[in-house]
Amino acid sequence: MKIAIIGAGNLGLSIAKGILHTNGATTMYLTKRNIESIKEYEKYGNVSVTQNNREAVTNSDILVFAVQPGHFAAILSEIKDLLNDNHVVISTITGFGIDKIESILGEDKYIIRSMPNTAISVGKSMTCICSNHAGKKRIELAKAIFNRMGHSMEIPESQMQAATVICASGIAFWMRLIRATTQGAIQLGFDANEAQELAMHTCDGAAGLLIASGNHPEEEIDKVTTPMGCTIQGLNEMEHQGLSSSLIRGIVASFEKISEFKTK
Repeated sequence: MKIAIIGAGNLGLSIAKGILHTNGATTMYLTKRNIESIKEYEKYGNVSVTQNNREAVTNSDILVFAVQPGHFAAILSEIKDLLNDNHVVISTITGFGIDKIESILGEDKYIIRSMPNTAISVGKSMTCICSNHAGKKRIELAKAIFNRMGHSMEIPESQMQAATVICASGIAFWMRLIRATTQGAIQLGFDANEAQELAMHTCDGAAGLLIASGNHPEEEIDKVTTPMGCTIQGLNEMEHQGLSSSLIRGIVASFEKISEFKTK
């Protein structure tokens, strides 16, 4: 596949790394206004770095847009005359709906919205995808791209704001939980590096158990809680202190904030 990443910032580079590490592109273009910080990617051989979005679009079929929301409309207008039946437009821009993209490019274009997270750079992203009517013909292609870098799910566009909170912001939420576990381990006597290693791999194992088994979390919790044991004592204390309610309230607060962007 000939892929262009239009806007090689943090997310754009995470996507690029994920694709490159899985040999998912025959050629790749990376665009950015200041290309000095991404010149190193040319070491891959099949990667071209440029400031010219039109050059990238002309030489690519899959166009992944990871630019700032305020710049997206202008960039789409800049390249729309170059689009043909081979092009698939994949947007990662928060709050920029398919109807807005169609109003610039036309309803006949293959348009897909995606919401990956930064774990895409290590092949562990949870990516949510939706499309316009025409784009449904290319939805499996988009899923195949993102499945190389984790797991993807097709959802209605109406749920994309919520998916952003759960999957993209969710990375930060889980990082904070891992940090808290690390701090607890340090208090119990482990040094900082050991504590983080214990926390990271335990978190990874917990998710792996659920993915492999398909079980509800409570089923796995039951396997490690014994009557009057240390696990149930710890869980109950966490709940007394508001662990679950704090997480839920944080998720809802993030959703309320992102919903403000949609209405402005």
